[in-house]
Amino acid sequence: MLVIDASSIIFAWDNYPIDQFPGLWEWLSSDIDKQNLSMSEVALEEVGAVCPECADWLVNQNIKNIHINERIIKTSKDIANLFGLKDHKFNGSGVDENDIFIIATAKVVGKGLISNEAEQPSPPKEIRNSKIPLVCKHPLVSVKCQNFLEHLKSSGAVFR
Repeated sequence: MLVIDASSIIFAWDNYPIDQFPGLWEWLSSDIDKQNLSMSEVALEEVGAVCPECADWLVNQNIKNIHINERIIKTSKDIANLFGLKDHKFNGSGVDENDIFIIATAKVVGKGLISNEAEQPSPPKEIRNSKIPLVCKHPLVSVKCQNFLEHLKSSGAVFR
């Protein structure tokens, strides 16, 4: 099961309006229905804060809303420690607490993460300034991460 980040679903909502791309949204709805696509509760909250209409659509499609449990919390702590983020010392340049929970959710439940957070061409000087795609690539995290367009292309789905 893939986990989708707020950045990706909001990107899709903003760039592929449901009225103009109904086939895309039917495809997403089908993936949600088959439970091929899920969302961490913190990501769904982020969507609701930025784009309530999109959050309503996700809820109406019955997206699997993955609640933060003990296993996800432990995994998120392990990831945070790898990136020097002990004791919630997030600095705003790299991943934040929600990002870590979303990555941990993808690691615990799934096949990967769909996130539109920008790739970093090279590792930052301070590891704690790493963004989602770089965190996912770490050998001890090892979560496949792709953006929405990469996911769409790799699916092979065709909309007519």
